[in-house]
Parts: sequence; structure tokens; C-alpha cells
Amino acid sequence: MTDTFGTDRMRAAVLAAWTASPARFREDANAEEDFALGGYRDRLIVELAQNAADAALRAGVPGVLRLTLRGDVLTAANTGAPLDATGVESLATLRVSGKRGEAGAAGRFGVGFAAVVSVCDAPSIGSRGAPAVRWSREETAAAVAGVAELAGELASRSGHVPLLRLPFAAEPMDVPDGFDTLVRLPLRDEAAVAAVRGMLAETGPALPLGLPALTAIEIDLDGEVRTVLADGWHVVSESGEFTPEEVAELFADRPTEERTRPYWSVRWAVPHTGTGEPGPLPATVPPVVHAPTPSDEPLDLPALLIASFPMATDRRHVAKGPLTDFLVDKVADAYVRLLRELPRTPRLLDLVPALMGKGELDARIRRAVLLRLPDTPLLPALSAPAPAVQTPSFADAEVYEPDAEWRVEHPAREPQGDGWVVAGREAAVVAGSADLLAAVAHFVPGLLPAGWPARHPAMVSLGVRRVELAEVVDLLSGEAVEGREPSWWRSLYEVLPADDPESLGALPVPLADGRLVRGPRGTLILRLDGHGGLDLTPLGLRIVHPDAAHPALLRLGAAEATPRTVLDDPLTREAVAQSLDSPDPEPVARAVLSLVEAAGLAPGEAPGLAALALRGADGELYPAGELMLAEGALARLVGPDSHLGVVAADLVETYGSRVLAAAGVLDGFAVAHDSDVLLDHDDCDHDLDGEDEWLDHVVDLLPDLDVPPVAADFAAVRDLELVADWPAALELLTRPPLRAALHPLRVGGVEVPSYTAWWLGEHPVLDGRRPRELRLPGADPLLQGLYADAPAGLDEGALATLGVRTTLAELLASHGGPEELLDLMADESVEVDRAQLRALWMALAGVEPERVAPPSRVRAVLHGDIVVAAADDAVVVEAPDLLQLVADRPLVLAPYDLAEALSELLDLPLAGELASGEVTSEGVVRPVPPEVRSLLPMAPETYVEHEKLLVDGVACAWRFFEGAVHCTGVEGLARGLAWATGQWNDRLAVAALLRDPAAVPLLLAEADLS
Repeated sequence: MTDTFGTDRMRAAVLAAWTASPARFREDANAEEDFALGGYRDRLIVELAQNAADAALRAGVPGVLRLTLRGDVLTAANTGAPLDATGVESLATLRVSGKRGEAGAAGRFGVGFAAVVSVCDAPSIGSRGAPAVRWSREETAAAVAGVAELAGELASRSGHVPLLRLPFAAEPMDVPDGFDTLVRLPLRDEAAVAAVRGMLAETGPALPLGLPALTAIEIDLDGEVRTVLADGWHVVSESGEFTPEEVAELFADRPTEERTRPYWSVRWAVPHTGTGEPGPLPATVPPVVHAPTPSDEPLDLPALLIASFPMATDRRHVAKGPLTDFLVDKVADAYVRLLRELPRTPRLLDLVPALMGKGELDARIRRAVLLRLPDTPLLPALSAPAPAVQTPSFADAEVYEPDAEWRVEHPAREPQGDGWVVAGREAAVVAGSADLLAAVAHFVPGLLPAGWPARHPAMVSLGVRRVELAEVVDLLSGEAVEGREPSWWRSLYEVLPADDPESLGALPVPLADGRLVRGPRGTLILRLDGHGGLDLTPLGLRIVHPDAAHPALLRLGAAEATPRTVLDDPLTREAVAQSLDSPDPEPVARAVLSLVEAAGLAPGEAPGLAALALRGADGELYPAGELMLAEGALARLVGPDSHLGVVAADLVETYGSRVLAAAGVLDGFAVAHDSDVLLDHDDCDHDLDGEDEWLDHVVDLLPDLDVPPVAADFAAVRDLELVADWPAALELLTRPPLRAALHPLRVGGVEVPSYTAWWLGEHPVLDGRRPRELRLPGADPLLQGLYADAPAGLDEGALATLGVRTTLAELLASHGGPEELLDLMADESVEVDRAQLRALWMALAGVEPERVAPPSRVRAVLHGDIVVAAADDAVVVEAPDLLQLVADRPLVLAPYDLAEALSELLDLPLAGELASGEVTSEGVVRPVPPEVRSLLPMAPETYVEHEKLLVDGVACAWRFFEGAVHCTGVEGLARGLAWATGQWNDRLAVAALLRDPAAVPLLLAEADLS
């Protein structure tokens, strides 16, 4: 066997070096083990591909690599330059590459072949028609064992030796057809086979992309063949050679071997779809920096980066230093170029990096790219970018000139063949449809087409200005829209979004009179079918130009100009309100009255029209609400000194009474309508006579509330103070529709009188008397004599609403009713009989004392007569046996069980509080006749009979004192027993029984019939 490559010499030299220095043996063993188990542990396929690419590059042929796994043997066949002695020497040494000075070579450290050691103990390599080279861990161990000087080192390493330092000559290998060199790797064990299978499965297009000399990688796994190509990728490459000066500056901290390779290269690649747009990286492409083979530097960008970064000693991380700084800038430049070459579609935004990276190098690359992107023309635009200008300022002028002209740095660019291409800083994005963007492109410089997402994070990174729809609307002004036809505006309204009315609030609208106003709200779109002859010019209305009218304006606040909506328009209301002060109010009056007629308004539907200036019969101008129809009902009710005028006859002839009444001219009483009225002096102001006093009255009726009271519906008849003919007026007021104004209001759950009912109740409208001074004819007899009868002929329900009294109970339940009754009872001119008086006191006893202020005079009984007495003299009697002690005082008499309530209500003493009622005479205890128990079952067993009964020194007929009945005579005994047993009403029957015991059966029968 011919030793073509001098393997014997190499082994001898290495063994001699190890023998001379066993430490050298240990160093080689450790280094190979470090590379095999460390930096190159999973790089087997990458390193085989790298060697194949370098061989193809040296031979100048397309590189093809075939990787075949059969059982536990991996073979790698490649095209290109055959194995030579230099190559063998490089493979058998560490950190000595045989490719020094080869531009474009991937291998540059001289350690890549050490990756085979991680899976194989007997690798071999050979080229077609030439001897091969092999290595053997077993034979190397035997050779080392034969050197006595290495015995100790071999023993300390448990027999582990460096595999690749001792090459052996081998017979020529059977290289597959079409290939030039074959590497054969018998795999060490099942774990090695599994590891190789995994590496083959993960092999993807990153390898041929990172090794341009390699055009294809064929992978044969147990007969299943797949080919890995670099097709379907958009690639951008940059490369160059360093000058000696750059080498001295940038390689100062790099090893000498690297300085002999003064080249740099950068390659970016992204997969593209059928449309040429960028797609996501395949799962087989690891998201790391390739230099040119995969490193452990993460790169979280959707593109593959292959660059000649200097690597640290672990061959897995990029070394820091000036060379890396230089390449970072080149990488950023190439990435920007990549983006510029890709189709200008929204998918481009996915390639714009965010600021935060997954590693230091990733972050540096991102920052460098982001520094360049905002000023790079990348984006398509529908409109030219704004020209850059420099304005005068205090900073760059010795004397500030406010009228100085702006200096344009560069004019706007002309569009390219496919439109404008703008940098991010020059671009603007508006969220909207393609039609909308086409319509507004003229107003928004550098506007991106539809489909570019306004809120994509990349927009901020690129410096794209997001223009909200409201800003676009603001741009539609000045010279930009001058001369635009109304039809153009309609086409704009056609494409506006319907879901953002707030942004369109200031949208310009062309008017029929030639003006362009801001905001659809308040404009009118004419829909005056059948009333086209109306002259509305005097009203100053904002009527949309017919050619610009569009339903979108209605959604944004414009109103259809029917006669009713025109009358509701703020400008119409303002014209009406100011018509009385206008130098020529007639045109406004004609326009408004014509609208009222066209709208078919009924009186009261538009109360604001009462301010319309109209001529009166005397030629003077009046507000419509202060004019009366000459033949109207109100004209017959008011007095001659009223401030109301009569409407001019020609207006009645032209428009008719109905139209004038709908415009506010008074036919009958005017009614003020309102809703949700806050019952407060500041907020409730309808210019009504006595309105403040009514409010005070209502508030007095209401309980204390946490919030101000509110009346949901408010209706009040006006001009009541002008009435001269009350009988006729009341006929109108008590009939519908005005009767509704008499109904009570419900406020906070409490019914209170309406303004109209209150006003009528407070004024002498019934035969010169106030309604509250009268009672309904035939009403509660207990009110007889207290109130005069109301005039007949009026509706009793309406009279009751006005305050005309109906029943005693209703009087006492009303606000101030109990005090009113007490005042009437204390009026000596009022006649009250005894039965009526007793009933009145009984009713008053049920009134809560806090509702009444104690009276100074009361109606009472003195010596059997009904009198009006001073309250200080009167007394309330709570027991009949005390009557004899207070007989000289005016007495308030009612059922004894109501005495305490009346005493508290009237603040009067009880009889028992004025007299002690002590029995001061002596008597004889006697048994109660047994027949009494037939009427009084609970009668006491005994009583005390006095010859002369003295109570507090006063002679009395009877007294129930300290549980005993004291009396003189039969009448006294009967009363005492009836009171003692609680059967006071049976006192007369008991007296009869005591006088004639034989009458007991008859009395019992009469009692049964009661």
C-alpha cells in the first residue's frame, strides 16, 4: 500500500512530539475532546457541508453533497477538489486550517473535522482513484501504549487518546458516481445513530444559503431521499475585502490566522410566496446568527442572516470587538436593502424589527436597522410626500422676521412608474377603505394605500404618522378644498365610514347659498315636497346644496327640512326670538307663518313661536303670544286695560285663525307646558303670576328630600290675572282641554296642587270669594255654618280641585286644614250647635299635634252655653265625676277617651290637672244591691254612702276615688257604678233599676234590643 499522503511520517512526528513532551499529548487529547464534546458536538452535518462547499469552490464546480445513512454507517459524498496532502495534514492537526488565503472558503479554524469524533471512532476519507486516509481510536491507543513515556498519561486518561492526530493510509474508497470525494463514518453506538438521524432531519435550506458554493444537499435516510435547495428565497448579499489599514484597525484583537483572510460577507435571505411576498422562516431554519454555520447567537427576526462574524473560542458565540461593530453596520445596511427589494405590500411590516432583541447582538442589529429605516424609501404612497421646509426662527436669525418666507430644503418627489415611494418619516396612514383613501389622498401627504394596518407596531418604528379621521376632516379646509364642486363632496360622503360619527363632527358641508360650513349638525336637507314655493331666505338657514345632499349627513346630525324641522331649527328659533328687534320683521313673519301652515301645527305644539313679531290691529308690533284673535274666547274675558293686543285683520284674512293660533296668537287661554321641571326658584320660571308663591306652597307640602323635587309634567294656564269675567272664564277652565291644568301634580310620591288650581284657589273667583272659603252645596253637614255654599252650576269635581270644601275629613287631611277649622270655630260670627261642636272636637282629636299651632281662642261650653273663650281659661274634661269641680270654666267636651289627644292638640289642661279630686267627707260603706249586677256584672261589692259628699271641699253627687264609689242618693250611686265598671252609657238604666227593682226584667229586655 502506497503512503501517498505521508501518514507514516505524520504519525512518527506526532509520537515523537508526544514522547518528548507528554504534556503535548495531554494538550492534544484535551483540545480534540473539547471541540468534539463542546463547540462542534452537534455540527457534524454542518462541518461536512462546509468541507464540501470549500472543495467545490476550489474546483470551481457546482457543489453537491450527498449524505447517506445506512444502518449505523453515515457516508458523505461531495463534488469538488479531491483530497490532497495539505488537506490530510489539516485534518490531522488542530487549529491549523489548510484553506488559509482562500477567498470565500467557509472553513477557517482548522477544527471542524473534529465534529466526527462525537459520533465515530474510525472515520475515513478518500477521493476517486486515489489512496484514502483513515483514523482509528483503537490503533491510536495501541501506538500510544507502546511509548513508555506516555504510560502515565494514558493511564490517567483511562485509555482515552486523541483520534485525529494519527492518520493511517487506506485502500482507495468506492466513491459514488458523480462525486469526487467520500467520507465514511461508522457510528459508535445507537445514541450516535439517533443523534445523526436528528441532525439529518433538521438540515434545511439555511445550509445551502450559508454556503453559496453548495447548490444542493441530498439526504438519503434508509432509501428515502430528499434534496435541500436554496430555491424560493429572496437573497441579498454584500461582501468586500479589507484594506491593510482596516485590517490593522479591525483585526487588532483577532488571531493571526484570521488576519490572513481579509474578507467580509453578509447575506440576508427570506422565503417568498408565489406572489413574491416574504413568508415565515421554515421550522428547519434555526432563529440564530449563521457565521456562516449556525451559532448560539439568537436572532429573532423573520429572516436568515449569514455573516462572517468573528467567533469566540467556543465557536458558538460572536466575539465582541471592532470587527463585529463593523459587520453590524454592514448587516443593517444589507437588511434595509433587503426590505427595499421586497414587494411593497403590508407583509413588509412583519420584517420591521421591534426594539427589544433576544440577545445583545440581536439588539444591536435591531437598533442599527431601526436607525436607518425611518429615512429609507420603502412604502408605497397614494400622494406625494410633503416637501421638507425650514422655517425662520429666533434660533437661526439675528432679528426675528415674522413675515419671513419659509425656505424649502427640497421639493416633493415625482411619482415613479408604480406611484410614489416614501420613507416612513414622510408617510402617513389613515384607517379606511380604498375608496376613502383615494378621495382624501390629495390632502394627506405620503398617504399609504388601503390594507396597511394603521396600528401595526412597525408603523411607529418606521416613523409613519397615524392620521385619525378627525385630523383628515380638519385638513379639508382652505385652498385645498377651494373650488370643489358640491358633487365632489357628495362622492366623499359616499365613502365615509358609518361607525365613527364623532370624528366626522366637523365635516365641511357646502350650502345652497355658496357657503362652506363646518359640521353637518344644524344643516338641513330640503324635503319640502308640495311646498317648494316657500321663501326661507329670511331665516338664515343652513340648507345643504342639493348636489351634495347625502344620507350620511343625516347620520351625522343634519336634519331633513320638512316644515316642522325647519321650525325646530336653531336658526329659525333665533330669527323668531330676534324678530321683535328686527328693523324689518315682516319677511320673517311671512316665512314662519307659511311654515306653520305647511306643517299643519296645532295650537301649543310650538310654544317658542309666541315670540314671533306680528302686527296688531293698532299697527304696533307685538309678540304673537301677546296678541288675541278678535273673535277668540280670550278677547271676551279680559278687561279693557289688558296689555294684550288684537292681531291685525289682514293677517287673519291671509293665514286664518288656525295658523295664527298655532303660531302663538291667543284664541283662548295659553297654556305653558314643560317636563322634568326642577321645583326651584331659579329653574322653575315660566313668567306666571305668583309662580314663586306657588313654589313655596308646594315645597311646604313635600317631605324633606335628598334631591330637589322634580315635576315630570308641568302645565299651567297663563294670563289668569287679566281675567275680568270669571263666570265665563271658569266655564272654560273647568272643561277640557284646560281642565287638565287643574289636575294635581305628583312630586316625590306626593300629590300637590297644580299652579292653575292653586292660583284660582287663592283668588276671589267665585262670586267674589276664594274657593277655599266655600263648600259644595249639600256637602258634609258638619261644615254647615263654617263655610258658605259655592255657586251652583259649576262642575263639583273642578270646584273641589280649586279648594272648595267637600267633607270634614278632606278638610282635616289638607295642608293647613286643621288650623283653618280651629280658626273658623274661634270666629264668634260662625254659629255651631252642640252636636256639631262635639263632632268637630271628635274629628280634631285624630289630627297629629305637630300639624297645628295651639289656638289662642277655642269654642267651648260654659254653663250649658256654647261660647268662644280664651284658651288660657278653657279645660278639657277627661272624666264625668270631675265636671262638678270645673263647672265654672269653659269646657272642651268630647268622648272621655279623646280627652288626652285634644289636650295635647290644643295645649289645654285636663280637669284632673286642675283639681285633685280628693274625697274630704266621711261616709258609710254599704253593699251594692245584687239586682244591679243584672246590668253591671262587674259592679263592686260595696260603695260608700255620704250624707253630704265633699270633694276638694265642694259638694258633689258622686266620685270614683281610689277604687271606691262615693255618692249621695240614687242618681250619684248609678253614675258611680256605671263609671267604675266602664259602662258609662248604662248610667240611666242603672238609676231606673235602683229606683224600681221590679223593673229589672223590662230594663233587661230593652237592653237586649239596643
